[in-house]
Amino acid sequence: MLAIEASEEQHDRAVMGEVAQSVSSALERRGDTSAAYLRAGSALFTANSEVSQSLFRSYANELQLDVDAGGSEGIGWAEVVSLAELDDFERQVRVERDGPFEVRREPGAGADLMVPVTFFKPDTEGSRRAIGFDLYSEPARRAAMDEAAQLLRPTGTGKLMLLRTGEREVIGFLVFMPVFETIAGERRLKGFIFSPFDAQYFLESAMRTSAHPYVGVRLYDGAASPENLLATHAPAAASGKVIHQRIQIANRPLLIEIESSRQGILSPLSMATLLFGLAVASLLMMLARLLTRQAIEDEASLAFFEEQNSIRNSLTRELNHRVKNTLASILSIISLTRRRTNDLDEFAEGLEGRVRALSATHDLLTQSDWGTTPVRSVIEAELAPYAGVGADAEIVIEGPDIQLSPNDALSLGLAVHELTTNAAKYGALSQPGGKVTAQWEYEGEELVVVRWQERGGPPVSPERKKGFGTELIQKIVAHELRQPVDLRFEAEGVSCTLRVPIRVRREFQIREKLNRLAD
Repeated sequence: MLAIEASEEQHDRAVMGEVAQSVSSALERRGDTSAAYLRAGSALFTANSEVSQSLFRSYANELQLDVDAGGSEGIGWAEVVSLAELDDFERQVRVERDGPFEVRREPGAGADLMVPVTFFKPDTEGSRRAIGFDLYSEPARRAAMDEAAQLLRPTGTGKLMLLRTGEREVIGFLVFMPVFETIAGERRLKGFIFSPFDAQYFLESAMRTSAHPYVGVRLYDGAASPENLLATHAPAAASGKVIHQRIQIANRPLLIEIESSRQGILSPLSMATLLFGLAVASLLMMLARLLTRQAIEDEASLAFFEEQNSIRNSLTRELNHRVKNTLASILSIISLTRRRTNDLDEFAEGLEGRVRALSATHDLLTQSDWGTTPVRSVIEAELAPYAGVGADAEIVIEGPDIQLSPNDALSLGLAVHELTTNAAKYGALSQPGGKVTAQWEYEGEELVVVRWQERGGPPVSPERKKGFGTELIQKIVAHELRQPVDLRFEAEGVSCTLRVPIRVRREFQIREKLNRLAD
């Protein structure tokens, strides 16, 4: 009986652990998917001077929220408006929406800054009631927006009442992503792209992937207390046996509480053993040994499968994050290229070159299994067509062995491609005797400084127009690297200084784990 009960207890805890792992992975995957959508929207809106209704609808329609983002109620745009700009802003939105629009605030809101809901998809009765509401006038939403603007990343609010109609109440939270613009050399907050989450639907969508739907699950905002309860999935029978799993969604800590559905002092098998133990004692001893051995083997198998599931989910989130970032970059490149040309062939040629630059850097990342990529390899890949025996120009590439993370390598490759293309058309690579120098060095422990300099080419005109390459480096590359770019067109040649973050090893420990398993 003791062996059977111990086996049942181990099996029960193993099931609870499996549910905790699968639910936390599903919730984190849905949160990461929504965060990737918001990042893509932020990159697109940053690259445009203003966020119109047509641009927002085009983005929302092309996004096509998939079923993996279970719990999300849609995508919204909220523009930052000062009190002095309010009247003009309301008139402009009325014209664009071809309907009424008025900014509403919480009672007692005294801040001069307002962030009203301007557009939202899908167009439902609940979303229409939210149009015009000043999100910044409510403390919980204001705190999340301030934190998102400071950290430059998707940030979630605490527990909120999203909707109340009659007896129906929708509890959940919002995730905000800031959008900035540069005016007269200064960065200014343009607005927020956000997504509301129905906490109950968020949890139920994750439970659909669980193999044990009868286990009880509760989702809390922070500590496990009634006032922090966001959603609950009740077990068939409450037992009081719980385990906890902590997760983080959009920089907000959440707690998952798993409760066993097993009740009773003894299991049915133990009761049978008690009733017939005297008659079949020897047989039951053998059966107990077999069950104990099987329980140990099952526990080892469950541990292995949980580890494999965790590795798979981590790799899926990593791949999803990189694909979304690449798509966001391509959307921004297409938008900027379209605004800079009226000729279809010129548009296709420019777009093809930049996509090929991304492809060349992707080849380097594939060769390293999406691990680290040396700065030298990125620069040499772009300058290879102009180097070697018989080249008309002198090319100098110097610097220590420094490794970059995949996203930063893509951004650096795009910038070097634009500089190389400009030099081949107008600069030091366009005539014999020119010289291009690409040097890099450490700047502290977390940055590498890359300096590009051209000499010996045609004189640079002081009245040259600002081209797409300049705008791409100063907007998209600077935005992706989160570092300023110093690009100068001096008379003797172009010079550019970029600062790139150095890869942090702890962000890629999953690869070390995979290597250990392979060994």
